[in-house]
Formats: sequence, C-alpha cells, structure tokens
Amino acid sequence: MNKAKICIIDETLREGMQHRGIVFSPDQAQTVLEFQATLVMDICQAGYPPAHVSEQTKLKQLVHLAQNRGFPTRVAAMGRACPEDAGILVQTGTMDFHLHAHVRQNDWNKDLSRIFETVAASLEEIRNNCPGACISLAILDIGRTDPGFLSRAATYLIKELSIDILSLPDTSGIMGPNQIYDTILPISRLAHGSDTRLSIHCHNDLGMASANTVMGVVAGATVVEASVLGLGERNGLADLYTTAKMLKDQGYALGINLEDVETFKAYYQYIDTICKDQTGQSLLTYNTPFFGAGVKTHVAGTHSGGGYGIRREQQFFINVLCGKKLVNQYLDQKGITYAPKAINAITQVIKNNSARLNRSLGKDEIQAIADACSKQQ
Repeated sequence: MNKAKICIIDETLREGMQHRGIVFSPDQAQTVLEFQATLVMDICQAGYPPAHVSEQTKLKQLVHLAQNRGFPTRVAAMGRACPEDAGILVQTGTMDFHLHAHVRQNDWNKDLSRIFETVAASLEEIRNNCPGACISLAILDIGRTDPGFLSRAATYLIKELSIDILSLPDTSGIMGPNQIYDTILPISRLAHGSDTRLSIHCHNDLGMASANTVMGVVAGATVVEASVLGLGERNGLADLYTTAKMLKDQGYALGINLEDVETFKAYYQYIDTICKDQTGQSLLTYNTPFFGAGVKTHVAGTHSGGGYGIRREQQFFINVLCGKKLVNQYLDQKGITYAPKAINAITQVIKNNSARLNRSLGKDEIQAIADACSKQQ
C-alpha cells in the first residue's frame, strides 16, 4: 500500500521570530526563502503581517520574489481568523493563508455556527478576494481540549466550512506520541473522503516534537509543520530535516530534496549564525541530530560505519573501551603502519595504558604502541 504524499511547511521564518526575539531582516528572509526553494520545500510560512507594516512589506516582497523567479516553494502568511486580519493577508498577494483561532473552554457547549462565526466570515473574505486560495486553520490546543468538543469542531470545519487544511497543534507541548496518535486518528477518519487535509504542529517543551510529528502522520496527517533546528516559541517545534528524513525512510513520499545534504547543512548553519548573532546562543551543537559532529563519533567499534550524519570522516576516540576493529579503523584512517598480526597486542596495550592514565590516547601515543608491538612480531 502506497503511503500518502506529505506536504512540508517550513516555519523557520514565522516561528523563528518567536525564538528569544529573533528578527529576520528582509535580506535574511529572502536568503531563507532561496534555501527553501533550492531544497524544494512545499510551503514557506513567512510571517505575521497583521503584527506590523514591516511584516506586511516583507511578505509582499517574498511573494513577489517567489512568483517572479518561479520558485517551487509557495509563500504563506499567518494571521488570526478574523476578517480584519484576513483582509491584511489578502493584500500581501499570497494564495496560502494560515489562520489561527482560539475557543475558550466556557464556549465549548455553544452552537458551533456561533463559535465559528468569525472564522466563517474570514474564510468568505479570503475566498471572495482570492479564488482558489489554500486556507489552513489552526484551532485549539489539542492536548488541553476535550476530545468530544474537538471531534465536533473538526466535523463542522471539515463538512460545513470545507477548510483546506485543518491544523491540529499541540501548542503547549505536553503530549506524548501515543496521545498524539489517539487524538489525530479519529479526526483523520472524519476527514476521510473530504478535500480537507490534516496538519500536525507540535511544540517541543518535553522534547517530543519530532516524534510526535511522525506519529501524527502515522495517524493520518498529511501536512507537517516544522523548522530548522526546531526553531520556535519556547523550546521550539519539530526539527525539519530529521522529521522529514524519518518519514521518507518509512515510505512516505516527500517532494523536498533530502538528498541535497550539503545545502541543508548550509541552511542550518545560516540559521544558527543568525541565532548566535542575535541571542548569543548557538543551537547547532556537537550533539545536534544528524548535523552535529557527535553522530560520527565512536569510542567502541560496534556501530562504527553506520548511522545517519553528514558525509564526513568518522571521529575515533581510543580508550579502554576500544576493540581491535575500532583500532584497525583508526590506524588505517591515520595512516599508521603496523603488522596485521600485532593488532591484538596493540589493542591490549592501548587498553592498559588508557586504564592507567584515565584518558583516551592520542595519535602519537598510538603510533608508538603500534611500532613497538609490530617490532615484536
């Protein structure tokens, strides 16, 4: 059975502005969009025009750039689900609208047509002015919403308002993968046979965002919202590359070019530089999944040569845990000559010296051990 095609919404620009007050300049935003276009990202959620005239100008420029240069990436604008914001978004020239609506708990028992009256008016404003527009609506915080009301609301938005994309955010970041699955699955069944797609948007407060996003897709979501390095409000979102790669490796079809790892790396480094310049803190670290150097670091040789990561020379740290396989790889990598029959002895001396010194051994020390043990053969 073929799995669904997954649409990726890169929220680095919009959510990134909520990461410790980062502000992307127009030139930086253009560079980000160019990275996304090169990587064939589906949608760039580029900003929040109702917030300020500068955001409106930036969106117009990005929409114009994408159209004039024929980018495969569509530029989307974010706003509240009210006619006032909808009118501002229309003026940017976008055809992709991402709206958000909040429903207070004491309104859950009200008639749905009353609850979503403003939402319906916003949809009418957009559809009248931009025929053929794609409209995404994010409602509620699914981790804090009564499942019964969530089901009723989703049914109304899908069947009565014919929303194009229904975004289901774990806004507080309090859910686990099993909870995401149990919440998304019944809504995906409600949407089955309709033209509404479900989108999953997970925050990372408990470090679950990427796993939750994958599980949301398994449950039936076909739109993924993520960002570079998980950049976003509080602890951020799902990480763009690792989430997409996991989905592709599980057989889902994606349009983005995950094979262009070097461009992805440059994109991540570019965002990290902006983050470091404006906040003083780097997000791209030694232990960053896939792009961090740690993914290619080995002390014991059991798993050397495998795993994900940028195509780079593996890093071996030789200490008391090493085995002869790892020592052999290290010697070959460093160009250290040795007698093959001496490998057992070399390994044992390395272990003994590491245990005695309470540290890893350096190249010169291992060279000396290899020379001495080889001479004894």
